[in-house]
Amino acid sequence: MTTPATAADYTSVPSWARWGQLAGGIVSMVMIANLQYGWTLFVDPIEQKYHWDSAAIQVAFSIFVATETWLVPIEGWFVDRFGPRPVVAVGGVLVACAWALDSQASSLAELYGAAVLSGIGAGAVYGTCVGNALKWFADRRGLAAGLTAAGFGAGAAATVVPIREVILAYGYQSAFLWFGLGQGLIVLAVSQFLRAPGPGEAQKPATRLAQTLRDYTPLEMLRSPVFWVLYVMFVMVSASGLMATAQIAPIAKDFQLADREVTIAFVTATTLSAALVIDSVCNGLARPFFGWISDLIGRENTMAIVFTIGAVAYWGLDAFGHTPNLFVLGAALIFFTWGEIFSLFPSTCTDIFGARYATTNAGLLYTAKGTSVWVVPLASLLKATTGHWHWVFITATMMNLTVAALALFVLKPMRRRLARLG
Repeated sequence: MTTPATAADYTSVPSWARWGQLAGGIVSMVMIANLQYGWTLFVDPIEQKYHWDSAAIQVAFSIFVATETWLVPIEGWFVDRFGPRPVVAVGGVLVACAWALDSQASSLAELYGAAVLSGIGAGAVYGTCVGNALKWFADRRGLAAGLTAAGFGAGAAATVVPIREVILAYGYQSAFLWFGLGQGLIVLAVSQFLRAPGPGEAQKPATRLAQTLRDYTPLEMLRSPVFWVLYVMFVMVSASGLMATAQIAPIAKDFQLADREVTIAFVTATTLSAALVIDSVCNGLARPFFGWISDLIGRENTMAIVFTIGAVAYWGLDAFGHTPNLFVLGAALIFFTWGEIFSLFPSTCTDIFGARYATTNAGLLYTAKGTSVWVVPLASLLKATTGHWHWVFITATMMNLTVAALALFVLKPMRRRLARLG
């Protein structure tokens, strides 16, 4: 067990050093973003070439999400012992190899094998960069984790249009190969500059927030009831968001809005197109914004506020989102109150359990995203059973309200008791 740090253990480091580490993490996250968010561009071209069933092709995406999520704790273990550089470097190589294999895949087995490689590579980069931000920015963990996660949440915006153009002009195989090699090489180059803070280099924990000076090992954390409360909260919010956000297109179609035109800021587009673009922006902005808010007013207070607003957003889209403008507004608010879970929960975890094993510990919590994926099909089942989306939105509303209450009335007092014991 490490000895609790004292104020004398912290020394000042040039601000550019840690902000440079944060920038490197964000760039790396941008480079892996379209592994998840750009995949949809490749599905139809693959189906047209090989005439495979689209559901069979989408199994590759599920494999990617599973390996990207569930292996993060293992990758975090390596980071906490050997530093971020080798893990991110390996991630960059795997990302390049995966998309190169996708470009040559002529069977579903090869496509699935590439998904395994891309998931491992993306998880190595994601978990490492978030963990490194948490270690360098003890005084601004919410903001740092949010900015890093925003690179993944909104980073695909920089590449989805070029990828689409390359697919149209040269074919999807060329897009896989060129972008895979390019992104992998950039991640590999950036990895050479990444490092964890040395002894005394990390900033002092923020005195206005409840942050431990003790470092809990992953096994100690798993034995703590506080961790499992956090885990259940993460699963509930992640599942509610995925249940709704993954179904925006069919919801818009069922509301008879998908192809209706709407004008936003003097730009006219279909309601679905406008919603998808604005939702992506809101998803990215939410992560640093609410992370920054949580640095100021506390994690649990921020959770209670944002998840209550999220509950209103789900209810409001169901009740009022049957016109183009209100549909776009309601969907945007859902994304804006969902994306922040990827900054609030990692920063809360590190506040509670310390920075030394932050990458592994936050990675273990991040597996809640993988757990929540298995809840998502229930939304389609619920809609098919009832014939409409009403109870899907009601379920999401109740889940958000429950998590908001858990944050204030369960998590907050449990953290205080743990702090007294520690």
